[in-house]
Amino acid sequence: MEDMELKKFYEGKRVLVTGHTGFKGSWLICLLNKLGAKVCGYALAPNTTPNMFNLIKGKSFVEHHVGDIRDYNKLLKVFKSFKPEIVFHLAAQPIVLTGYEQPKYTFETNVMGTVNVLEAIRNTNTVKSFVNVTTDKVYLNNDSGRAFLETDPLCGYDPYSNSKSCSELVTYSYQQSYFNLKDFDKHHTAISTCRAGNVIGGGDWADFRLIPDCVRSLVKGEDIVIRNPNSTRPFQHVLEPLLMYITIAMKQYNNPKFCDNYNIGPNIENCISAKELVEYFVKYAPEISYVIKTDKNCPHEASKLTLDNTKIKQKLKYKPTFDMDTTVKSVVEWTKSYINHEDMKLVTEKQIDEFFKSIK
Repeated sequence: MEDMELKKFYEGKRVLVTGHTGFKGSWLICLLNKLGAKVCGYALAPNTTPNMFNLIKGKSFVEHHVGDIRDYNKLLKVFKSFKPEIVFHLAAQPIVLTGYEQPKYTFETNVMGTVNVLEAIRNTNTVKSFVNVTTDKVYLNNDSGRAFLETDPLCGYDPYSNSKSCSELVTYSYQQSYFNLKDFDKHHTAISTCRAGNVIGGGDWADFRLIPDCVRSLVKGEDIVIRNPNSTRPFQHVLEPLLMYITIAMKQYNNPKFCDNYNIGPNIENCISAKELVEYFVKYAPEISYVIKTDKNCPHEASKLTLDNTKIKQKLKYKPTFDMDTTVKSVVEWTKSYINHEDMKLVTEKQIDEFFKSIK
């Protein structure tokens, strides 16, 4: 079983996660904890109420540090103290619309934050495997509808997307300048970047995201409002990319041939529109419905975005695990467990177990 190989590798490993208090980071630390890793987190305090980090009692099983990724000195102190072997960089300003509203903050966080993490790695000498998590929006998108390849030009349109393109370029520069593969026997630091599609799962309450809007509607018993019904995205359960992040980190730890840039997304035929996603949600939460309210003054977002996942399939034998029906069903089940005041760490761990059992 794949989880046994991962557990054997991660047992006792010192793993640092930036952005561990966010939705995706909270799922990641829960997963790493189940695999037996010693986890340290560096992030801002959770910025929503409720939030997944507190619901899973993250402070009880993670060495928890509150700090801004732009504060290099504070970040370096954590690196020096914890001495991580593996680093996952998730800390970011992750919202497109927030990027339009706060471009300076977005670039400072997403670009200089990446610089700070790589500088900390360069000045710590304990990190053997680093995975920088960016986004599917790093590519130059002319709305042609063609699925993006890892070799396509990087040039995000809006401040968020562009800042993540810059994060990719920063990582490339550091890799070439300080962690070049031809010198791997000297520095022993492996680096990859991961460009994941739109992730969904229980525990996300961020603003300006479709599934959190659905969740809030379910909690309040109100209709879901869809702003861009025809926008097509590579939606996937949050555990899909997380499994590949930890797999890539494991593979490249001892073998630099796995250092690369990877698209992580569903098969192209499974990319669906916002309206179709909401219809799946309502299927499992029939007590609510949805309405469409388009806004012509809404800032630009690409109408279609899909990823070609051929490389990661060939290089890492990746196979998407959950179909969209199972994915959305799990989101609704997690949310209803929250509404019923269940132990959300146990609920999350149960869903992780179900995910691994589904791997073929």
